[in-house]
Amino acid sequence: MIKRLKEKIDIPIVITVVSETEDIRGRILAGVDILNVSGADKTNNIIKKIRDIDPEIAVIATGGKTVETIQSAIEAGANAISYTPPTTAELFKEIMIRYRSED
Repeated sequence: MIKRLKEKIDIPIVITVVSETEDIRGRILAGVDILNVSGADKTNNIIKKIRDIDPEIAVIATGGKTVETIQSAIEAGANAISYTPPTTAELFKEIMIRYRSED
């Protein structure tokens, strides 16, 4: 399917990888341009596996919510990070605490 898409369209093909058991090499050989890694606590392992297979392919990775998890994804080899934003509840928590404490 990737190979057929590559023949028909002239835009980068992005494929999401969520597990180390996926056929990463096959997807690269088929013509994927960018791998989007979203593997929760296995994200860094997946990135490292991709880098062992192809050190040049573009990798976007979910970086989690902390500076530490973002930094570790970059150190594992991600070219770009998609940031997990705070939830609405997290955003409004402090506002509501201040609101409720006002007399």
